Amino acid sequence: MNIYRFGDDLYLIDLPQKIEGFRKFISSWVYTGEFTAVVDPGPKSTIEVLVNSLREIGVRNVDYVLLTHIHIDHAGGVGEFLKYFEGAKLVVSERGKEHLVNPERLWKGSLKVLGDIAKAYGEIVPVDESRFADGVEGVEVIPTPGHAVHHQSYLIGDYLFVGEALGVFHAIKEDIYQRPATPPRFIYEVADESIRKLKKLGNKTACFGHFGVYENSGDVAKYAERQLRMWVDAVTDAICCTSDESFDSIRDRVVRDLLERDARFAGYLKLDRDIRKREDYFIGNTIRGIYEYVKENRI
Repeated sequence: MNIYRFGDDLYLIDLPQKIEGFRKFISSWVYTGEFTAVVDPGPKSTIEVLVNSLREIGVRNVDYVLLTHIHIDHAGGVGEFLKYFEGAKLVVSERGKEHLVNPERLWKGSLKVLGDIAKAYGEIVPVDESRFADGVEGVEVIPTPGHAVHHQSYLIGDYLFVGEALGVFHAIKEDIYQRPATPPRFIYEVADESIRKLKKLGNKTACFGHFGVYENSGDVAKYAERQLRMWVDAVTDAICCTSDESFDSIRDRVVRDLLERDARFAGYLKLDRDIRKREDYFIGNTIRGIYEYVKENRI
């Protein structure tokens, strides 16, 4: 079991997938304080792993499931997970509810975008409308659109569950790998405002959807803010300065540029080879979101 404990009431459950490089990537957070909450149970493929991990840390009942957003790697298995915990209530954005009750459109969209990756994650199980809760006492819901229009973060005490609002994070020994998570359709101003909102919360413990924890959320949000602007500028420069306007050419130019300019993105070079291969796919998707935004807005 890949279980990481942070203090007396917080656990991170690693949910490795049967796809090369998909380890220390998808995870679920478990809070066991005044109530028990699971944040983002992940895809259907690893719900059994999550349930067994909960049993190992002594969790028999779950009060709430909190979803930062409904992308399949975060929420695809929630319908299956709720079968194991009949008393658990689900908190998700209003926009997300309809897609979980009737997930056919979400599943088709996941297949279109992710292809075989979505198939490996597993088909989405519907959620009964009776399982939703409007809110939870002791949990502050913070709308943080950007990575997804329906994205929201959660503050429980000093724990700030940011999903992908501050991007993707990975600790490498004494170093850090961090990058934006901006798939299409990306709107810079919306994502930037969400980062600023989280930055204003000050020094909380930032709990990332991908992957791990950073003790000072204000610091990591400040870097995420600068980093996102840097990536938008890099894509803009690449579009303006190359005669070859193919996306592949621009993507490669941007990656080369940012590996030199962005200290935390340069942590990519220290990642294990299989994780770098995984990241190549998602880095491309992140740059595509920014590329389409720049093209549309002609900045």
